Amino acid sequence: MGQAEKAFVSAKDYLFHERLADTKHEYFQGEIFAMSGASFRHNTIFKNTYIDLGTQLKGKKCQPFGSDLRLNIPENSLYTYPDISIICGEIESTDDNFDTATNPKVIFEILSPSTKNYDKGGKFSLYRQIKTLKDYILIDSESVAVEKFSKNDDGSWTLHEFKNLNDSFEIKSIEVVLVLSDIYEGLGDL
Repeated sequence: MGQAEKAFVSAKDYLFHERLADTKHEYFQGEIFAMSGASFRHNTIFKNTYIDLGTQLKGKKCQPFGSDLRLNIPENSLYTYPDISIICGEIESTDDNFDTATNPKVIFEILSPSTKNYDKGGKFSLYRQIKTLKDYILIDSESVAVEKFSKNDDGSWTLHEFKNLNDSFEIKSIEVVLVLSDIYEGLGDL
């Protein structure tokens, strides 16, 4: 006897229930996936990065959003909550509730042992279908390691890796420079 088939859920039904839920869920092609909580390391990296981005983007046309902002990729049906999204200009929303954006320029994911493979593989493949996305940044929460993927003019992506606390990197699409020692501040055991 095989596994019971999962019932297909429409995006409309997902959004209806998600807007009433106390916890967050991702949606992809008719399936709903519960999201887990974050560790102390994850939250520290988020705080450090978010504050730095907010400071550097103050007064500019781009603004950072935390993991409470839901993104949708209409091209592949994914609804998700990246750790940090940066949207420039007007926020493009999926509907009149204005709680789901479709036009991030930069996405940050903070890697944990349980999400690392998905964030690096399948999720990045889905994110690459976002027309406005210029940079995808992965920050490891278990070791000093940042991967920055930048979209080239021809649509290909270039990877730059940073593994030293003295390293810094520029996100040209939003004119921001981040320093790894600032990202990992407060996590001396890495």
